[in-house]
Amino acid sequence: MAKKKVLIIDDDVEYVEAIVNLLDAKGYDATSASNGKDGIQKAKAEKPDIILLDVMMTSKSEGFDVARELHGDKTLRATPIIMITGVRKEMNLPFGFEPDGDWLPVKAVLEKPVKPEVLLKTIQDNLG
Repeated sequence: MAKKKVLIIDDDVEYVEAIVNLLDAKGYDATSASNGKDGIQKAKAEKPDIILLDVMMTSKSEGFDVARELHGDKTLRATPIIMITGVRKEMNLPFGFEPDGDWLPVKAVLEKPVKPEVLLKTIQDNLG
């Protein structure tokens, strides 16, 4: 069976390295991009099975824009996106974010730091 491809779009180099190592150890084929523009290009080129997406990269809302752009692409629309963010804590927001078909077309929203077992379970649940 082919390894499932995971694309991580996040600008935190150490975090990405830790997640790539975790996913590789669990048999996934993990790759990454450090900003939304590169992440969208990589997603179109590599057709990952699932995408892990940060919110705050080159702008505080970049991940939201990327999620909507990926959802609008007919070849990537069905690719599950898991948003992993520290935006709530960073901006001291009194609310969390919920997946939504239009504004936030993602399968799940996880708060950083995410426990490895929670991340792995969320990935497995969304790969079907």
